[in-house]
Amino acid sequence: MQDINARGTFLCAKLCLPHLIRGENPHVLTLAPPISLDARWFAQHTAYTVSKFAMALVTFGLAAECRAESVAFNCLWPKTVIQTAALALLPGIDPLRCRKPEIVADAAHAILLKDAATFTGRFCVDEDILREAGIADFRPYAVDPGYPLLADLFLE
Repeated sequence: MQDINARGTFLCAKLCLPHLIRGENPHVLTLAPPISLDARWFAQHTAYTVSKFAMALVTFGLAAECRAESVAFNCLWPKTVIQTAALALLPGIDPLRCRKPEIVADAAHAILLKDAATFTGRFCVDEDILREAGIADFRPYAVDPGYPLLADLFLE
């Protein structure tokens, strides 16, 4: 988990950086949560939490290192649980209380359209980014709008 999440985030960015520097509006977007040292995020899944926070720290660090090259490094995280194949690994989650992956895709698209020179080093939440882009109705993203949504991990 550490090799894929933490080390993979660093190595991928490092190897892509020479190409990104030559790009018109280069972005690296990492799916990682805002960092919180609240013990509840570590209690049941320390290895996962550490790996996701390492991804965020690498991204935040590279944003500072690459600011002069105008390469944006940001993190994106969903406000609610997203219906993905990974849910099969988590017993007890009702898919009807989730959102569709399209909300994360639309938020990522909105971030990637932003000016890389000025929008960098941020921890973004899908809903917040879409609100900034003028989207206020999130019902179409719900698997079933009649069910209350489940909050995702790592958000207060």
